[in-house]
Amino acid sequence: MKYFVLTIFAVLLFIGCNRDKKQEQHNRWSVKIAKSEMTRFPEAWMIEKAKSPRWGYTHGCVAKAMLDMFDYTQDSAYYNYAKGYADSLITQDGQIKTYRMDKYNIDNVNPGKILFRLYKATGDVRYKTAIDTLAVQMEKQPRTSEGGFWHKQIYPHQMWLDGLYMASPFLAEYARDFNHPEIYDDIMNQIRLMDKNSYDPETGLFYHGWDESREQRWADKTTGHSPNFWSRSIGWYGMALVDVLDFLPQNHASRPYVIAIIEKMAEGIVRWQDDKTGVWYLVTNMGDREGNYLESSGSAMFVTFLYSAINKGYISADYKVAADKGFSGLVKEFVKKEDNGTYSITNCCAVAGLGGEKTYRDGSFEYYIGEPVILNDPKSVAPFIWAAIEHEKSENKTKK
Repeated sequence: MKYFVLTIFAVLLFIGCNRDKKQEQHNRWSVKIAKSEMTRFPEAWMIEKAKSPRWGYTHGCVAKAMLDMFDYTQDSAYYNYAKGYADSLITQDGQIKTYRMDKYNIDNVNPGKILFRLYKATGDVRYKTAIDTLAVQMEKQPRTSEGGFWHKQIYPHQMWLDGLYMASPFLAEYARDFNHPEIYDDIMNQIRLMDKNSYDPETGLFYHGWDESREQRWADKTTGHSPNFWSRSIGWYGMALVDVLDFLPQNHASRPYVIAIIEKMAEGIVRWQDDKTGVWYLVTNMGDREGNYLESSGSAMFVTFLYSAINKGYISADYKVAADKGFSGLVKEFVKKEDNGTYSITNCCAVAGLGGEKTYRDGSFEYYIGEPVILNDPKSVAPFIWAAIEHEKSENKTKK
């Protein structure tokens, strides 16, 4: 009888522990936001209220965030969600629906990041064919005189910080997985050119874009860089630096250089963190200017960058104070609970670019603050999930 009672107690304890563990996981912000996004858009191609599947960098961000959630939680719902996006667009012979290489749009490389893990998990050659297609685009991508990738065919001679995130981690993973070590040096050149041409030592920040030709109206005639610091663009660059190091060999000569950029970026963005809220303004260094506002996508990217760099040992753990303050600010300033129990992310700048034909985007303060501010933009949702994952990993390390 004694052993029977002990066995029953052990079973009940096991069930209770599992229940507590599931409840704890359910209460994580990473899970809350990821599950909310999946409720809003039951299939990933529906993101941004799309009417039909399309190959786009914003969809790619959310799909990658979901794969990262699968790696983090081992909940197959996230894996299936990301895989469903790929399968809605990649044909039986590996062609990518809605994709056109001849546009040489660097944004279109970003969704390809999810294909490496899908290919490893399934062995399905469709994914490898699509990966190779995107790699060919980057081989042919127009370049500046020093080898920097143009952001798009329609933006000649221009490099944007955004583009470093879209292509560099993809190329680094491609180089590692398919034995193309020569690509590493090309990636390092992209990073070096943006550091060289867009970094401002006075503020510790990076300008959004750079025009080698100095022909754009937004370009400084001496330096070629754009006039302002846009938080989201800096966030893209920061996340790119950390992600590239995941695939760059430990003995590569440029690792210390990349880590040095990460260190000065961390110092720069923390300098402009809003003291009251812990988050950042749309135009990073002009928090006191009328019309500027606290913006969720750039803030989430900065928090992701800080936690990732801390967790991977690239910057001092002293930055955790700023990262923690930033994450608390994300939740307090930007998370809204809906009537159906899901959570929304507010205050996202819908889009911002430079130049263009229809309406010229001059990179001015007035331009940035004049773009629409929207709810649940994937450029805020995905980085929020990444920030939450890294925050939770950081907390777990602290507990240990």
